[in-house]
Amino acid sequence: MSNVNSPNREYPLERTRNIGICAHIDAGKTTLTERILFYTGMIHKIGEVHDGAATTDWMEQEKERGITITSAAVTAKWKQLKEEGIFKLRELEDIRVNIIDTPGHVDFTAEVERSLRVLDGAIFVLCGVAGVQPQSETVYRQAQKYGVPRIAFVNKMDRVGANFDNVVKDVREKLGANAFPILIPIGAEDNLSGQIDVINKKSIIYLDNDKLGSTYEVRELQGAEIEKAEQAYSELVEELCNVDDELGTMFLEEKPITVPDVKMALRRAVIANQIIPMVGGSAFKNKGVQYLIDAVIDYLPGPLDIPAAKGINPEDHSIEVLAEASDNAKFCCLAFKLWSDKFGRLVFFRVYSGAVKKGDTIYNPRTRKTERVGRLIQIQASVQKDIDVCYSGDIAAMVGVRDVRTGDTLCDEDFDIQLEPPSFPEPVISMSIEPKTKGDQEKMANALQRLSEEDPTFFVKTDEETGQTIIAGMGELHLEILRDRMLREHKVDTDAGKPQIAYRETITQPADGEGKLVKQSGGRGQYGHVVLCVRPAEKGKGLVIENKVVGGTIPKEYINACKAGVTESVLNGVIAGYPVVDIEVDLLDGSSHEVDSNENAFRMAAIFAMKDAMKKAKSILLEPIMAVEASTPEQYQGDILGDMNRRRGKIQGMDTKANLCILKAEVPLSEMFGYSTAIRTLSSGRASYTMTPSHFEQVPQNIVEQIVEQRGGGKS
Repeated sequence: MSNVNSPNREYPLERTRNIGICAHIDAGKTTLTERILFYTGMIHKIGEVHDGAATTDWMEQEKERGITITSAAVTAKWKQLKEEGIFKLRELEDIRVNIIDTPGHVDFTAEVERSLRVLDGAIFVLCGVAGVQPQSETVYRQAQKYGVPRIAFVNKMDRVGANFDNVVKDVREKLGANAFPILIPIGAEDNLSGQIDVINKKSIIYLDNDKLGSTYEVRELQGAEIEKAEQAYSELVEELCNVDDELGTMFLEEKPITVPDVKMALRRAVIANQIIPMVGGSAFKNKGVQYLIDAVIDYLPGPLDIPAAKGINPEDHSIEVLAEASDNAKFCCLAFKLWSDKFGRLVFFRVYSGAVKKGDTIYNPRTRKTERVGRLIQIQASVQKDIDVCYSGDIAAMVGVRDVRTGDTLCDEDFDIQLEPPSFPEPVISMSIEPKTKGDQEKMANALQRLSEEDPTFFVKTDEETGQTIIAGMGELHLEILRDRMLREHKVDTDAGKPQIAYRETITQPADGEGKLVKQSGGRGQYGHVVLCVRPAEKGKGLVIENKVVGGTIPKEYINACKAGVTESVLNGVIAGYPVVDIEVDLLDGSSHEVDSNENAFRMAAIFAMKDAMKKAKSILLEPIMAVEASTPEQYQGDILGDMNRRRGKIQGMDTKANLCILKAEVPLSEMFGYSTAIRTLSSGRASYTMTPSHFEQVPQNIVEQIVEQRGGGKS
């Protein structure tokens, strides 16, 4: 291990953990982060979300609304009791834990996506009453996509209706996860007193005379706890023998299996994403957090436990390049978040290999330019600490680099590597925006540019016909917060138009198209001629263009101009002028004129050819569909069901949980405006709902006509 660690680093790589805390909105992520910071000695007073005093909710909007909007990075250190841990090296030494607290609200899903891309492990927080909720599924899928090992923390076990066994069942059934309890809560609701440590076969009891939960005693199991622990232990060991070759071999050879053997096997299984350990407790009531941190250190991976980061050579995408987790390797990091504040522009990054110092020159393979690192900063939420060097496996921020986007790789000049950036969903909602005072036009443009650089799901464009500025994002709350930030951070007050749905267009059958631009008006003319064919592509493909021109009928130097014309033409479809998605285009043929042909002529000819083809290809309009889950007392179920049907909702299922009826439906986003008021009215304020973007679906013909009318009869 010594060859990967620099002698100057404070914490060796094997004692570093990069973890995220993610969950459905209101499951208690920020409260849990606050407790972890308290027990690790990073803060000396617990701040509460409902008081607007949580450390990681440091933006004004977060304090006011009691929600997390931006992922916050904090660094903590944890000393583990030697008899509890797996590794002997931990007897007296601290472990460094870099934590990112992510938002739960679906409108800020990009924050979760980019955080998971750079983390080694995650604590997946679930509510002890509600279990798996819609956004829990989204977050789980995001973690699955990046192969991030998880520990599940079943929070709020002190709440009325909390049931740990039901949540374990929920995780297994709804998420298809291989979940096994390792710390089972003792009691629930008002009787929550501690946890059963399944592997060590002990009880941890939190003392009632210490309301901060800092003191607890470990005692032998008693009464019903013995049977519960035995059953959970034998189920866990049986599953470990199935998924872990080492433990399986010991079992077959009838060797005695000790507690350290089980812990090491569980660690391997969690890192390989074969098992999700489950821990129960209550962050708000300070019960169960310390042992959760122990579990994070015992079972979630450090930078050395996961495969080296894979990248590609920017010049030749078929060549794979690896970034090994070592301080002595060449430097390579991923910029996963941009943030502007009073100190300037911060670029948050995760180092995968090598180290970077203040004043170093680093290289960006996307721009092919070098930049100088002005300052290096370790972030404690809103508090910043200058550091001189940042080593592999660490997360920090740099100041001074200008031309950087979210997802850029930054590396040594002689290490040509491009890491895979995080991927982000398409916006589903847009609105027009203008400054309240005409003099603020330029200020607004600058503010919008900065905000769109920071947030990859926030788009800004100018409507060519009306000249209006259009902003697009993930939901009404998303756009509302961004307008609020423009006022607070950039001092620009804005008026917004009515929210508009981000419709899309696509084609349903193949078609050929031909476009010709011939202009003779004295002097040099314009000549371009393109023949192409379009066909539907599979969902999520976007636009794929292939050059199949043979014999040079379109000269090579004009092919890029043709592609530019195709790309431009899909921005406005033929039905109502919405962007066209999931379409494959083959450039087939054409002709040129040796004097009059130029790039512009071929670009225009390609646009004409595309319009011609799309008119024949039976274009259809697509609308965003939301997955809606409404929880309501049973007496209002009929009214809410009827209302969903009136909104063109398709009911996907009904469930009953703790006297609540849970309705699941897929409803077009256009029908969901004002739904929060409607559901409150229908249920006397007792029902709640969540919605997450699901997919795009064809708009019924009668509604297409209304949309075309509103858009002024389509755009040709």
